[in-house]
Formats: sequence, C-alpha cells, structure tokens
Amino acid sequence: MSQRFGHIVDRMPYGSGSTGRQGTYIVEDGETGTRHSFMYADIVTEGFRTIRTGERVRFTVPADDPERAAYVIRLDLPDIEDYYR
Repeated sequence: MSQRFGHIVDRMPYGSGSTGRQGTYIVEDGETGTRHSFMYADIVTEGFRTIRTGERVRFTVPADDPERAAYVIRLDLPDIEDYYR
C-alpha cells in the first residue's frame, strides 16, 4: 500500500443507517482524481475522529478494496497551543 494525498470532498451522514451516527466520507486523490470512501474508524488521530470537507489528508488504498481509503491522517490539524491562550 502506497501513501496517497488528497482532500475530503463529501460526507454522507447516513453511512451507518438512518441514525447517521457514523457517516461515510469521500476523499479525492490529489494525483489521480479517484474518489475513495471511508468511515470515521479509518481516521488515525488522538481524541475525536472528526474531519471536515476540504481538509487535506494522507491515506492508503487497500489492494483488496481499491474503492476504500484506509489509515486516513489529517494534515491540517489546529495548533493545540491556540486552545490554551
């Protein structure tokens, strides 16, 4: 699995049923333009696994499921020091 870079282009709130507690996200590969989907559990971070449309991310594409993104890492995390001023 090679690392890819892209940005979040959409969120579908009903990815996990009618309650929409676990949305499905769509990331567009910055090099190929291919779109891949992923769930919040694929977001690699400490704390809340939140991501916003437009954010830049790094991700991998599993060889056995080329339409899915995995190990999604946010690249534009806010500076934690801003919260403690």
